[in-house]
Amino acid sequence: MSVKRALMTTGLTILAIIGLICIFTTWYTVDESEQAVVITFGQATETITDPGLHFKLPWPVQKVEVLSKETYSLQFGYETTKDGEIITKDSKTKMITGDENIVLTDLVVQYKISDPVKYLFHSENPKELLHHATSSSIRSIIGSSTIDEALTDGKSEIEQKARDLLVSLVENYDIGVSILAVKLQDVELPNAEVRAAFTAVTDARETKNTKINEARKYENQKLSEAQGEKDAIISRAEAEKISRIQQAEGDVAVFNKLYSEYVGNQKITRQRLILETLEEVLPGAKIYIMNDDGETLKYLPLQPQQPATQSTEEKSKEGDGKQ
Repeated sequence: MSVKRALMTTGLTILAIIGLICIFTTWYTVDESEQAVVITFGQATETITDPGLHFKLPWPVQKVEVLSKETYSLQFGYETTKDGEIITKDSKTKMITGDENIVLTDLVVQYKISDPVKYLFHSENPKELLHHATSSSIRSIIGSSTIDEALTDGKSEIEQKARDLLVSLVENYDIGVSILAVKLQDVELPNAEVRAAFTAVTDARETKNTKINEARKYENQKLSEAQGEKDAIISRAEAEKISRIQQAEGDVAVFNKLYSEYVGNQKITRQRLILETLEEVLPGAKIYIMNDDGETLKYLPLQPQQPATQSTEEKSKEGDGKQ
């Protein structure tokens, strides 16, 4: 009896364990930022992207692999510990440029899992494969670039070329990964003195660009000022031109009028012109027009009228004259 009881107890225990396994392995949840692959006897049978509670056959018939939809980051050439400490790996980052110089290059690859089934089944270790593809891409691009490009203003072009090459390799590997971006973190020389020299070159180039921009700004300012002064001169010249034309037209009108008077009475007009010309030529002189007998012409007063009051000396002279 004791043997049967023991067997029954064992059987009930096994059934209880199987029941618990069935209870806890027949359901699973998927978050909004996750996607799941249902695997039946080692083969992917369904991909779940809808968030919420889902059910499946108990283990070991079916199991679920849950993957994130968010962006992953692959660090190449360095590692960041849990404490935030950065550990560099110079052995992996040493590369030879196209002009046979050695540089240390580390970068970050941002990617997403575009096809979870391919990610799980087309490669035994997709992360390692992606790491090797990244190494191959960046080494190929650095190897076709000069050291000056790698250290100064060619970094953005290197990033773009490395990304394009990495995308091509990943598509050929078909591991269900989509490359979003390749970002260079540091590109530097292994020797401190050479690194300082290239830093000085970079600073000089930046200073050059700053000076060029300042010179262009000064050039634009002076051109604007010169254009404004030019416009002002043209405006004044146009005004002077109009004034001269109007004055000339006025002079012509006066001359034409004078000429018509001259044609009508040449002698009087000629004498008038002579007298007016003399007034203009000799403005400070006293001019008297005399007849042949020596008397002053009274009908042509060229001098201003004498004041009404006379001095004592002039009155006395007049009295002597009357006597």
